[in-house]
Amino acid sequence: MRSDVRDDDLAALRRDVRAFLSSAVFTPRCDSWMRGLDRTFTASVAAQGWIGMTWPRQYGGGGRSNLARLAVTEELLRAGAPVAAHWTADRQIGPVILRHGTERLRQEFLPAICRGEVVVCLGLSETEAGSDLAAVRTRAVPVPGGWSITGAKIWTTTAHLATHAYVLARTGPADARHEGLTEFLVDIDTPGITIRPILDLVGEHHFNEVFLADVFVPEGRVLGTVGEGWKQVTEQLAFERGGPERYLSTYPLLAALVGAVRRRPDRAATEQLGALTGRLAGLRALSTTLAAAIDAGRAPTREAAALKVLGTQFEKDVVEVGRYVLDVTGALEDPAIAALLSDAVTAVPAGSIRGGATDVLRTVLGRAERTGGTRR
Repeated sequence: MRSDVRDDDLAALRRDVRAFLSSAVFTPRCDSWMRGLDRTFTASVAAQGWIGMTWPRQYGGGGRSNLARLAVTEELLRAGAPVAAHWTADRQIGPVILRHGTERLRQEFLPAICRGEVVVCLGLSETEAGSDLAAVRTRAVPVPGGWSITGAKIWTTTAHLATHAYVLARTGPADARHEGLTEFLVDIDTPGITIRPILDLVGEHHFNEVFLADVFVPEGRVLGTVGEGWKQVTEQLAFERGGPERYLSTYPLLAALVGAVRRRPDRAATEQLGALTGRLAGLRALSTTLAAAIDAGRAPTREAAALKVLGTQFEKDVVEVGRYVLDVTGALEDPAIAALLSDAVTAVPAGSIRGGATDVLRTVLGRAERTGGTRR
């Protein structure tokens, strides 16, 4: 823990966030970091200084610790607040720009992200590549003044509402796999970009397929070193996989279940909720360890993979327990609780894929175990 962040400071910070949320107007949702996009709400969060909290003040950030940021993000997710407009930019793109971006990129993007003005979508997954980023086929070729990108990305959350796209493209030979990948930041309104919606099972529009046809990207929009994208993106995924959204996406439903049992006690329901609560405490402890590791300058890929695997199973179990609890308590007759269950049931199946497929992450953990836990 950083010496300038004390436990009592974090407790006070949580109180501030709760007071802010108590006066904010929104409908709580499960999976709110993906399903709840409200740019007005994001602007109000930015006004509190809660976006880019850990970044240097010279770029508009707060200069605070990742533990402080964890306190804020946990409270926002617990409330089911609509944070999708700034989530990706704050969670991973800003930190990557800080680590690998040029000074020009830092000056251009970081203050705007802190003001809540930048909405970033992730151009990682591809139809033929699945969870294997080394199989990326989207290609970038050098042209005068920059690069021309051609390819397609899928499951691109909020692309239809984004201002910018992060795009991983191949700039080297296709047979090199882990070599010759490069990261780009692309204006979403650049000619040659076509966005096709993908509706989920309840007809909501979060996902998209994004097509890039000879999209020009200026040289200054390369993120990091050309050809070093594999190392950079695997480091970046520690930010994506290791956050509290991996175990708090269904928290609004869990809180509603606890309330339902308090109103209509049931021993079996109480025992099941107690078990979930104990697991939640363990996940929060692991998340705190991750935040402290990032404060120490590490990219804790192994710990992030573990949190993602455990968090995905936890959220599935919240839904399964929820079905029983809502049945025995009759709480499903409450439209607000029914809506939370619908959100959770729709979102949870994707948990084993988004942010890294569970089987792939178990491979990451297995390799780390064989090398004595030193793989990062």
